[in-house]
Amino acid sequence: MNTSEWMLLAVVLTSAVSCRDNTDVNEVIVDNSVVGADATGGAASPPASGPETPPVQDDTPPEPRLDIDGLPLPAVAETPDYEAYLMAQPRYYTATTSPFGDVRSQDNTPFSNRVTNAGANLGRMLFYDVRLSANNTVACASCHQQQHGFTDPAKLSTGFDGGKTGRHSMSLTNAAYYKTGKFFWDERADSLEVQVLMPIQDPVEMGMNLFDLEVKLGLTSFYPKLFEQAFGDEAITSERIALAMAQFVRTMVSYQSKYDQAFAAGAWNDPDFAAVFTEQEMLGHQLFSGFPVGNSASLGCIECHQTSAHTLDRSHVNGLDADNSQDAGAGGGFFKSPSLRNVEVGAPYMHDGRFATLMEVVEFYNSGVQPHPNLSPDLRQGGRTNGPPVKMNLTQEEKEALVAFLKTLTDETFLSNPIFSDPFAAQEN
Repeated sequence: MNTSEWMLLAVVLTSAVSCRDNTDVNEVIVDNSVVGADATGGAASPPASGPETPPVQDDTPPEPRLDIDGLPLPAVAETPDYEAYLMAQPRYYTATTSPFGDVRSQDNTPFSNRVTNAGANLGRMLFYDVRLSANNTVACASCHQQQHGFTDPAKLSTGFDGGKTGRHSMSLTNAAYYKTGKFFWDERADSLEVQVLMPIQDPVEMGMNLFDLEVKLGLTSFYPKLFEQAFGDEAITSERIALAMAQFVRTMVSYQSKYDQAFAAGAWNDPDFAAVFTEQEMLGHQLFSGFPVGNSASLGCIECHQTSAHTLDRSHVNGLDADNSQDAGAGGGFFKSPSLRNVEVGAPYMHDGRFATLMEVVEFYNSGVQPHPNLSPDLRQGGRTNGPPVKMNLTQEEKEALVAFLKTLTDETFLSNPIFSDPFAAQEN
């Protein structure tokens, strides 16, 4: 074989090897046949007769973004407009001529701590942050859950080390509207600014030292800037923590329920108002509000659960027990109670969570009030200070109507409003 023939053979062999290499890289073997890349150099296409393989869906939720301390990083790009939300409260809420009272007369917001967007936004971060507990396991929101009207669906809440709280977690809905300004079932906190720091330091609930908390928050990448936005400089103090958290809690005002839709349609005694309710709900509203309804009882629940915010006027003895020696509340068996807004999703009920349903609550007031020596006159026959406990003698229809009315106080917009939601929830990067 001459030199030219040897050279030709070498070229043929080289081309063959090159073709095989290209097949390995650019071609796919399907059913023992080779499917080549398309003319544009894209990925190989399956044979026309073969089934297409669906793309793999990754439903795994995104991991929380972590800060320099290894704990979750919140979304801080936007600040919700809390001031606008509060300003949007309807006139029947705030007007002095409101048929059930003016909520502003009950507002416990101090002049020195008015709600600002930056302050409430900082408070929201703190409210949802597990850093406020000693072992980074629970936040304020663990026991005050938005979807439950900022209460806990458990009778007793679980603390940072597995311990149980002494009472049921009170709903924070409409917490701004309680004239005395005191907080907790037993009113041991003189203001919301005092109250918000107490669970943080409680040995069962969060177990955190406030000085250690100040240092802990200072070691994050985001809190110094948030404190500067809210207070003018980066200093992180327990006083500022209290101010910001109180601001956030006071933004939790509920005013977009079916009940509110009825008021938007007309005054409570207008046909347009009644048209929003079912006949059953309207009966319940009339019973609750103390308006005579045919042969039905006139209950006047609004005497204690005042204004359209449905917040208590003051602490009462409601006759849960004849003897409160096991838990005297604020003293003498007196207890504060939360707003009835979103009560449908706030079970269980009472300071000890003893009632699982609204019907149980209605039946208690109908037939179960106990003769406590300090029982509220509103719950005594004839309103006398020494009268026996009231017996409402409600029919089953009336009890069901009261429950139906209480459900019209459920504010689905409030329960899902992103301005109140968890800023630490896992997000896409």
